[in-house]
Amino acid sequence: MKKITFAIMMLLGIASANNGFAQMKMKTVMVGGAAMYPTKNIIENAVNSKDHTTLVAAVKAAGLVETLSGTGPFTVFAPTNSAFDKLPAGTVANLLKPENKTMLASILTYHVVAGRISSRDLIEMVKKGNGTATLTTVAGGKLYVMRKGNMLMIKDEKGGVANISIKDVNQSNGIIHVIDKVLMP
Repeated sequence: MKKITFAIMMLLGIASANNGFAQMKMKTVMVGGAAMYPTKNIIENAVNSKDHTTLVAAVKAAGLVETLSGTGPFTVFAPTNSAFDKLPAGTVANLLKPENKTMLASILTYHVVAGRISSRDLIEMVKKGNGTATLTTVAGGKLYVMRKGNMLMIKDEKGGVANISIKDVNQSNGIIHVIDKVLMP
């Protein structure tokens, strides 16, 4: 009986140590002047980034706060304020109007993929895909991941290309990769 109890205690200790190790690997990353804590969800972190105020306003206007606060996991390609600034004048203001909520939601969910996909995962997918990996967004569209040197790039269905400027921002319900362009379905 003592041997069985000892074996169970050892297994529990190993499981606990492995879980602790996984948590240690998830480091806190600075985005937009704020710490992004792996213990907080996507929304709890995003609201603190001064580089993502437009994205947060859009998520609120589209009614996606509850979804992105949910259990997920989600991989979010998060455009910065400067990415939104690259859109034609008046685009963001127009999208934030209540009558455009459906269109806004479709654009935002085009930036989200189900599951937690790290940069390492993306690199492996690109290798297996002979230079391009195809991701299906929660909106049902396709994104194409490519690699040039150490840079990962995301191409949308219209041919626009965004660079991942900050990768692997772990969240309790997924992972964020900060991008420099708004992706269009």
